Amino acid sequence: MSNGNIELLSSTLAKAKSEDRAALVAYLPAGFPTVDGAIEAVKAVIEGGADVVEIGLPHSDPVLDGAIIQTADDIALRGGVKIADVMRTVREAFEATGVPILVMTYWNPIDRYGVERFTAELAAAGGAGCILPDLPVQESALWREHAAKHGLATVFVVAPSSQDARLATITAAGSGFVYAASLMGVTGTRESVGNEAQELVRRTRGTTELPVCVGLGVSNAVQAKQVAGFADGVIVGSAFVKLLLDAPDLPSGLSAVRALAGELAEGVRRS
Repeated sequence: MSNGNIELLSSTLAKAKSEDRAALVAYLPAGFPTVDGAIEAVKAVIEGGADVVEIGLPHSDPVLDGAIIQTADDIALRGGVKIADVMRTVREAFEATGVPILVMTYWNPIDRYGVERFTAELAAAGGAGCILPDLPVQESALWREHAAKHGLATVFVVAPSSQDARLATITAAGSGFVYAASLMGVTGTRESVGNEAQELVRRTRGTTELPVCVGLGVSNAVQAKQVAGFADGVIVGSAFVKLLLDAPDLPSGLSAVRALAGELAEGVRRS
């Protein structure tokens, strides 16, 4: 039985910290533009400098995701992407790169698939864990039991609206890192990443020793540098997905995401 890769995730985040920088966490949906194309895109962002990758499990009602990721999810779903394809994406990308790879998914697909089956398959594929944006902590015991059994991280999402007591409850239940949503709303690229994010990281750190990674809205090296000034990790998704959506063909898209990852990797270095 694989023990998962939560230790690899923790050591990767610790290594970035020891280098006085934030970790670069890239998000890409499975099955977009195709299953094979997504695997190549994951390899490309890692070649560019991503430390950790989140693989999105495409969902028909992605409440946290903005128009860019919804568009990519629609393409993946129309292409017939299944959970087996998500697992294959994790496995092939991990075997090729050795970088920690998590799955970001809404709860409903896991619930339908079966928690034990999902966690066992994700661990066997070399996955480091799951980010579960819509699973309430108070309903997460079954998931956490199986995740822990297979050595998988359970990453919960906190938001600026989370009260301190609620933050403490969420971070006590989580593992790997805490995903701090930089602002209220959905994913997407934005002109600026607000001061709310810095305050949320400060409050979250008051409740946990876990690294705190900030996502929602970071799309360029300037913003990455700003967030790296106060967070342990910088999460970028929509900016990568938009490059793939806008590219005339897959090779151009792969070159573009590799180049953006390189710029962001420079941006997260604090000096």
